[in-house]
Amino acid sequence: MPGQQGLRVFHYPHRYNTRVASPYGGGHGEGTGAGTAMTDDQFSAAVSAVTSAFGDPTRRRIYLFVRERPDGVTASEVATRFELHANVARHHLDKLAAGGYLTVYVPRTGGSAGRPSKRYRPSASGSPLGPPQRGNDLLVSLLGRALALLPADQAAAMAEQVGEDYGRQLAAGIAGGEGPRSSRVALQAIADALTAHGFEAHAEARGASLALVKQSCPFFDTARQHPVICAVDRGMVRGMLAELSGATLRADSGSRARGDDACVTFV
Repeated sequence: MPGQQGLRVFHYPHRYNTRVASPYGGGHGEGTGAGTAMTDDQFSAAVSAVTSAFGDPTRRRIYLFVRERPDGVTASEVATRFELHANVARHHLDKLAAGGYLTVYVPRTGGSAGRPSKRYRPSASGSPLGPPQRGNDLLVSLLGRALALLPADQAAAMAEQVGEDYGRQLAAGIAGGEGPRSSRVALQAIADALTAHGFEAHAEARGASLALVKQSCPFFDTARQHPVICAVDRGMVRGMLAELSGATLRADSGSRARGDDACVTFV
């Protein structure tokens, strides 16, 4: 598979120790720290996050180009450098931003006429080829227990609001002040962002509808005991979708916490 030549996997039954190495030579750190095992779901999400962001060779070269320019670049500059259409360059940059590998900002104009182009610069989070971000197991478990002490409807509303607020923050970092996107484009950006946060997510068409499919979840163990935790996930998607396109969620269909193969949300 493209972009995975540097992946070394040491297999143990149902657990993994991983090192995700740079395809350009040399290592980029341990998957979860030396000696720390990953579950099957965490391993799948880590591989999915890396390959989604860096599986395309042009995107890898663009990331290296941006990494050498701490003041950032515009889509137009990338298009010129790599002889791409501006929309194609923007797609690659947005894909990297959704994964958390680049940040987006709009420089101040200082009173000059016209709106400045948004710029992309390397994220301060460190190596791009480490594992996806995952919630701390203990904190998520404690959150589930705390929410279980509240009436069910109040707990669900609170959990979804927390998720929505965080989702809006994530989306603001991706959009960089850009106007609304189509539901399809927004949903793909959401899938990339969720994958970088420990979900193995993708967008697909199902009949006349669009669906967000999540095949692993960093909240899974706690959600099985406290299903209200799923409201955090739903809120994140709602917040990102509202911020990126103004669209709304229609319904959830399928939940891994309830024994289904995947969590599916329709838009």
